[in-house]
Amino acid sequence: MPLRFDWAPDKLRAMTTPLPPNACNAHCHVFGPRERFPYAPDASFVPQHDAPKEALFALNDRLGLKRCVVVQSACHGLDNRAAEDAIAARPHDYRGIALLPTDVAQGELQRLDAAGFRGVRFNFMGHLGRQTPIEDVLALAGRIAPLGWHLQIHGDPSLLTDLAPALRRAPTPVVIDHIGRVDASQGMAHKDFRALLALMDDSRFWVKVSGMDRITRLGPPYEDAQPIAARLVADFADRVLWGNDWPHPNHAGPVPDEQQLVDLIARIAPDKAAREALLVDNPQRLYRFGDQP
Repeated sequence: MPLRFDWAPDKLRAMTTPLPPNACNAHCHVFGPRERFPYAPDASFVPQHDAPKEALFALNDRLGLKRCVVVQSACHGLDNRAAEDAIAARPHDYRGIALLPTDVAQGELQRLDAAGFRGVRFNFMGHLGRQTPIEDVLALAGRIAPLGWHLQIHGDPSLLTDLAPALRRAPTPVVIDHIGRVDASQGMAHKDFRALLALMDDSRFWVKVSGMDRITRLGPPYEDAQPIAARLVADFADRVLWGNDWPHPNHAGPVPDEQQLVDLIARIAPDKAAREALLVDNPQRLYRFGDQP
């Protein structure tokens, strides 16, 4: 399915949800430009259209999202240069999550830390290709812990359940992507969501309430997913993060309306203190914005 993104500032509606200063988009990507940052020859997917840093900056600025976390995309494989380039353009307000081999050199980890990266993502989704053995992931976690980094895990709900005992042994914080990819139509009593809650009972675990558009079975405005995200915000206020997942790679349904995603923050975090934690305080603790020399 072709990727389409409408990021031009003059095509976004006026903002209806006031966001706090230093609000953070904690999950998005950059693709290309392919002439400068080629896609990996063995990539699990290749976008039809580039999504360069300039498009991301324009979108975040228009939406009132000053801070941002650029998550390395599988289309670029283990070459983190596109994400690094975006961070370098806004070094105080942008941070990154890398894709790395588990035997990465310690010098490279230190270099990426200085460049603004704060964690490593591992995919346990079937459509994203080969999965890294969890014991290798944990071994790397021991090496990134002194840097103050964390693991970010993107996984199918059943795989997350299987991996839970191992993940609880991680010496770093563990961030679960996209509400654990649970099926929102199954509701909060379903075993997959209960398994996510059980992980969150461990204070080392965090969750991104991004991806309501991925777990819904109703489409926008994601009425089945909103209560699930709101429950996580209410129960784990100090360990939740929000992101829009732009430009929505491998999206099965209609590409989300970016302004609507921002407007829905008020539904899942209905009071000012909850929004401040979700968008400012929690990202600051995890990603350490503004700490570059």
